Amino acid sequence: MINIVLVEPEIPQNTGNIARTCAATGSKLHLVKPLGFDVSDAHLKRAGLDYWQDVDIYYYDSLYEFLEMHKRDNMFFASTKAAKTYTEVIYPDDCYILFGKETKGLDEQLLRDNYEFAIRIPMNNSIRSLNLSNSVAIVTYEILRQRGFSQMQLYGNLKNS
Repeated sequence: MINIVLVEPEIPQNTGNIARTCAATGSKLHLVKPLGFDVSDAHLKRAGLDYWQDVDIYYYDSLYEFLEMHKRDNMFFASTKAAKTYTEVIYPDDCYILFGKETKGLDEQLLRDNYEFAIRIPMNNSIRSLNLSNSVAIVTYEILRQRGFSQMQLYGNLKNS
């Protein structure tokens, strides 16, 4: 199972888009407070469209609470500060991918403490970062690709008219 962890997300539209990606991929969504929006926010709901009922969402009051609950789980930390690219990792079946808030990313001490599990998406040097929802989608689909897109619909159904 892929577990997407958003640490203190700030932009409701990003979280809504990520929820939709989770619905499409069968991933679980973990939201670590404080959130930069109310979960009843109209932008959040609109971005997730009508997929909210298809997403398993878990809430945590703090990063400490999340880390304590999942200290024995396989975690990876997405950051522009990581040395290893997201494609260099073979992701175990049950993994947690942590993404930081849009304006700051993950805490630098957390990254230092877990540097061997930190991953990055390559990009041009002049660019600070990618959009959070795009980053989540890129890493999630790499994990699915490594698993041969198991249990995913692989072919479209274009009908002749």
